[in-house]
Amino acid sequence: MDTQKLSMISDFYEFIMGRGYFCSQKADRYAYFDLYFRRVPDGGGYAVAAGLEQVCEYIDSMRFDADDLDFLRERGIDDEDFLRYLSHFRFTGDIFAVPEGTVVFPNEPILTVRAPMIEAQLIETALLLMINHQSLIATKASRMSYAARGKPVLELGARRAHGADAALLGARAAYIGGSHATSCTLAAKLYGIPSVGTMAHSWIQMFDCEYEAFCAHLRQNPYNATLLVDTYDTLGSGMPAACEAIRDVLLPRGITKASVRLDSGDIEYLSKKARAMLDLSGLAECGITVSNSLDEYKISRLCAERAPIDSFGAGESLITSKSSPVFGGVYKLAAVEDGGVILPKIKLSESVSKISVPGVKKLLRFYDTDGKAVADEILLSDEPIPYGSHTIFDPEATWKTKTLVNYSVRELLVPIYLGGERIYELPDVGSIKSYCEREKATLWSEIRRLESPHIYYVDLSERLWTLKRRMTGQRRSEFFLR
Repeated sequence: MDTQKLSMISDFYEFIMGRGYFCSQKADRYAYFDLYFRRVPDGGGYAVAAGLEQVCEYIDSMRFDADDLDFLRERGIDDEDFLRYLSHFRFTGDIFAVPEGTVVFPNEPILTVRAPMIEAQLIETALLLMINHQSLIATKASRMSYAARGKPVLELGARRAHGADAALLGARAAYIGGSHATSCTLAAKLYGIPSVGTMAHSWIQMFDCEYEAFCAHLRQNPYNATLLVDTYDTLGSGMPAACEAIRDVLLPRGITKASVRLDSGDIEYLSKKARAMLDLSGLAECGITVSNSLDEYKISRLCAERAPIDSFGAGESLITSKSSPVFGGVYKLAAVEDGGVILPKIKLSESVSKISVPGVKKLLRFYDTDGKAVADEILLSDEPIPYGSHTIFDPEATWKTKTLVNYSVRELLVPIYLGGERIYELPDVGSIKSYCEREKATLWSEIRRLESPHIYYVDLSERLWTLKRRMTGQRRSEFFLR
């Protein structure tokens, strides 16, 4: 992405409100916004946070040039003092966030902004689109990786992605979440992701027969070659030609490893037949990779049926999160500062799930002695981190309590920007992926399973729960008194 051109990615109402804050002398009043999501995609038990690096690139390069200001002027944002402010715009606030690759759950803040109101408002759209998109794809990749039971999942979706940026950042997010490689060359170049590639059916069609096409490919790509065997007749011609070509071209050179790829038909049946044909041809070290609109459920079924598959290629279902294409992150005002005093803010709704959690907060995760995550708790920022024995409770059912002993606790939100300066060193994508694998290992399998996962409760501290309940009652009373 050309981050220099993303400053105007904001929804137009951000500029309308920005001008309003500026003209009503509220621009410099500090505000706190929380970015969080309400539901896990696909009914899953957890999500994977991603996109923070792109947020940082955006914040670091956010500028408004003369063309931007001319456009805003043409569209009615014509207060010259406000436009002059934009011409010198720099982000000066604080941002706290969970590191990329962190396992996260609904309604907990995964990013918090403290900044002058106008700054916090202008960055809203970009933060949401970056976190929403990559967290969605990382979560989908994590589900597919879990379904594959340790076998590689290859991201092959560039041609199905919703544009070039979606292909590049989708490949990045998929790698963080659990995929092993990408077919997108530019994503491999930019992010250091392992690249994979086989051949298209057109390669086979350009030759007089499959055997000739396979031999030509193997001569040019003798190591880790993959032969596409379903152009005409998978078992009748494709597999016999592949076996013969591997024997004739690779074995004389002492190369015993190659793969065949199945891209259509009954994948379970064909993979079992292909495995038998390879073994009968003395090609026991040759593997089988499969594609064809795979999602986590198809992968899980193939593994459950013990299909002899060595890797899975995922395209549209992964790069678009086809079955659940919206992450649903939101960005809500939680507090404002007034004369050094923090005033909590709440948004009410007819839908209980849309009532926000007020106040400046921090997020804790508790682990048992085996290193498994047992609970998350959202506290007000001035509450101490509990050590020793600690009781948590379900804010929707206060008679349910649980006392934790012999636990460890970690604060999840870390400082990214302080006073407009980025203090967080961005890790490379490989390090993020490794961190994500460690994060997922802290979850019980009942939370990770694809269907009907256990709910991992995110609780409010008693002080925060009391504040929310009090503010909910106050705001509703004010409404009805009018």
